[in-house]
Amino acid sequence: MTLNELAQVLLLTTMAGSAIPLGGIFAKIEKISPEWLETEFRHSVIAFGGGVLISAVALVLVPEGIKELSLPWIIFAFVLGGLAFWGLETLLDRSKSSMAQLVAMLSDFVPEAVALGAAFATGEGAGMLLAVLIGLQNLPEGFNAYRELDSSSKLKGWKLIACLAACVPLGPLAGWVGYQYLASFPRVVDFIMLFAASGILYLTFQDLAPQARIENQRAPAIGAVFGFLLGLIGHVLLEG
Repeated sequence: MTLNELAQVLLLTTMAGSAIPLGGIFAKIEKISPEWLETEFRHSVIAFGGGVLISAVALVLVPEGIKELSLPWIIFAFVLGGLAFWGLETLLDRSKSSMAQLVAMLSDFVPEAVALGAAFATGEGAGMLLAVLIGLQNLPEGFNAYRELDSSSKLKGWKLIACLAACVPLGPLAGWVGYQYLASFPRVVDFIMLFAASGILYLTFQDLAPQARIENQRAPAIGAVFGFLLGLIGHVLLEG
């Protein structure tokens, strides 16, 4: 482990986290006419975010997460992740919290940053790709978080941007923890990756895929998690 590597981790996680307030700034200044075009743009941003989230799951989190874990642990991590995010969103919904989008964003950003730090410490090549994907997904998530908070909280304008900017240090902090303390526990890192992957799948189908969502119903999104898990089990068994 070198200081140079740690500096890279801190820089990359900070840059990835900075995409959150940057997305909020885009949402603040975004105004497109006519109205139908503005609506199309917003839906395009949401769809883009969903695509990046799925790519993070398929290209990095799952392939890296299954390297050191046996099939029972893979299943446990995936099921636990989906159920945990389901429970978190249910609690936020019942509390009528205006911070739901922000909490959902941080709940995948933080474990991904931990995994990024650990990937650098262990020499895994996935660290850089994961940093790019985290940044790309934080941009539309910051956009959506700003719009949700702007319509439901007392914070407005640049105060709201400052609130989003306050989330940025969580990235380098999580990256430092992953680099400094979890690199020696690859199975723990893999478990975190699969846990986050499952949660991301749940959030994608629950919040970003309206065709799969029924109002006030969360079972379809959990169905997507278990559908992906079934395919993953088949992949592990065939590769084994």
